[in-house]
Amino acid sequence: MTHPSCRTFDGSNVKTQLSLSVALASYNGERYIGEQLDSIARQTRLPDELIISDDASRDATTGIALDFARRAPFPVRILQNSARAGSTRNFEIAIRACKGDIIFLCDQDDVWYPNKISLVEERFINNPDVGAVFTDADVVDENLHPLGRRLWQIYKFGPEKQARFVANDALGVLLKQPVVTGATMAFRSSYRDLVLPIPQTWHDAWIALLIGATSRLEALPAQLIAYRQHGDNQLGIPRAGRNRGKSCAAIYGPRVLLYEAIRKRLEEFEERFRVSKQTIHRLDEKLAFLQARAALPQPRWRRLPVALHELMALRYHSYAHGLTTFCKDLLR
Repeated sequence: MTHPSCRTFDGSNVKTQLSLSVALASYNGERYIGEQLDSIARQTRLPDELIISDDASRDATTGIALDFARRAPFPVRILQNSARAGSTRNFEIAIRACKGDIIFLCDQDDVWYPNKISLVEERFINNPDVGAVFTDADVVDENLHPLGRRLWQIYKFGPEKQARFVANDALGVLLKQPVVTGATMAFRSSYRDLVLPIPQTWHDAWIALLIGATSRLEALPAQLIAYRQHGDNQLGIPRAGRNRGKSCAAIYGPRVLLYEAIRKRLEEFEERFRVSKQTIHRLDEKLAFLQARAALPQPRWRRLPVALHELMALRYHSYAHGLTTFCKDLLR
């Protein structure tokens, strides 16, 4: 699959063609999916294909998708699960079916601005070493009314952290906090074997960490989608107080499992993607930090020696928010 247009970069005579796929996972999305599909059809640079994987919807979602496929100005393939697979597995199905050089991840309830695909494609064409691109977004309510916030503001992803991405230290930021939202991300299909399969509930962080550990991950400072917030969101903005009342083991145990799986995956692909020893060391440090926090005793007074050890080793500063996180761990 190739797109008819050719691009030239770096002033050379080398022309680059990229084929672009959109992977959309749907489930009971009749209220919003039509607006999202129409926004893809209004792109100044149309995709070469749209893959919709529907997770056994019980409403009119599939019918809306089929109607769109008949009139879309690009090929649309609709895959229908006979039984619920879950949101993460459903995205996997869509991603596996994509044939393009670049795979754009797409939530059913957002709206893309007309220049989203063209601007992201440009970053891949002009930077062959970039493995993935993610962008900022306008946060809107269920009726697409602006909520006065940008996604990066909510994640506190400011100029200093963005500069670390420019300096090719995306991993250093990601090991400290998640800043990448999957709905704004696109990645080269050459990384598909690395990122699939995806652990349940972790698809944003998983893809970003693996590509950030093996390639350049670019943060494009532009709001290119309307990121819709509503009561039915399965994956969305982290909510304040979500860990209130939980034990340290309940909070950090799942993160330990995530990083153990990431380390194992990188070991499997160490030669193919030239994973550096420094990268493995940083992951080991993060993993040791999470393991120590997951094992913090329930009586608060017994936590101080362990937490102090992590603080003196500078892991609270390298892999969390310093004294703020240290105090939270002592008091939670």
